[in-house]
Amino acid sequence: MTSRERLLAVLDGRTPDRLPLSTYELCGRNSEAWENRAPSYRSLMELIRRDTDAITMWKPASNEVAALSAWPASWWHETRPAANGRHQVTTSILETPRGPLRRVTKTSPDLHTVWQVEHLCKDRHDVDRLLSIPYVPVDYDFSDEARIRAELGPGSQHGILMPSIADAVCTAMELMNFEDAMVWALTERSHFSATVRRLHERGMTNLERMLAGSVQELYRIVGSEYLAPPYMDPALFYDVALPCLEDICALLRRHGAKSRIHCHGRIADLVDAFVASGCDALDPCEAPPDGDITLPELYRRTEGRLTLFGNIELRLLERGTPDEVRDTVLGLIDSMQGACNWVLMPTAAPIDAVLRPATARNYEVMIETARRCRA
Repeated sequence: MTSRERLLAVLDGRTPDRLPLSTYELCGRNSEAWENRAPSYRSLMELIRRDTDAITMWKPASNEVAALSAWPASWWHETRPAANGRHQVTTSILETPRGPLRRVTKTSPDLHTVWQVEHLCKDRHDVDRLLSIPYVPVDYDFSDEARIRAELGPGSQHGILMPSIADAVCTAMELMNFEDAMVWALTERSHFSATVRRLHERGMTNLERMLAGSVQELYRIVGSEYLAPPYMDPALFYDVALPCLEDICALLRRHGAKSRIHCHGRIADLVDAFVASGCDALDPCEAPPDGDITLPELYRRTEGRLTLFGNIELRLLERGTPDEVRDTVLGLIDSMQGACNWVLMPTAAPIDAVLRPATARNYEVMIETARRCRA
């Protein structure tokens, strides 16, 4: 089987020729990804291209301005990034019909991530101000798809494409500082739920337009973890998050695409919700103590109805020894004997601008061990 055939087989619940192996966000089949241009990652990325099954994270560009809307009368004012020690701080002002909102972000040359120092919304009134932006459906630009498909090889033989889409829970919760968003969801349930519903309507229309332009093999849906334990009671997840997931998964299925729900943390109480959503796959299936359910138990409880992606912790790859990595991979493979629809995968990827040699070595051990066992 090619990597593409292998991944599609497990997503269909069929037995592949060998266990698929993905390195998640570290994907060698996208020349524009920063890690493929970083000298310290070069050797590892060459190994990833040669010996893993590519799930390339890519999505079309869009003209969204804010609040899932392309309304042209709303705009951002952005200051020149100011130096603060080794960090760059950027202040952005969003003009809305009900007045401006401010956001402050911070970046570092050492890490590929963005910190939200000050979120766009501070309370429910700011949320209402943001949603005063009239909804104009978003347009998508697929001009880059030919390039990314070419990098997957003839017939995309080296893997599949996977856009990430945020559900309405994700969009709502990320408007505020996480602690403030939790208080909002728990103490102003009616307002929070109404906001999620409004955002969900916008998001579904946008997704329809995206799928009308081009359909990829797999879509990762992010946001569930914000309403997951230990932060929230599972009842809130079932009441607010699950209906959104059901709609998204059904829409993707109608277009012939697979869906993969992304949810870190303690998911044991949410397994039935994931199955009920109609999704095809789940990641990153974190092992205890980071999660609260082992991969074999999760496979048993889903009765093979979901393809499971996981569950090698990034923490192990960044801090463990090569022997610990080898033993963990061997133990996981042994425990999943007889399970056909799962993909061995780390739970996240490094964000260090310069990859530490110890981390690179542990990735190599994981790949080499899995390759020997799955041959």
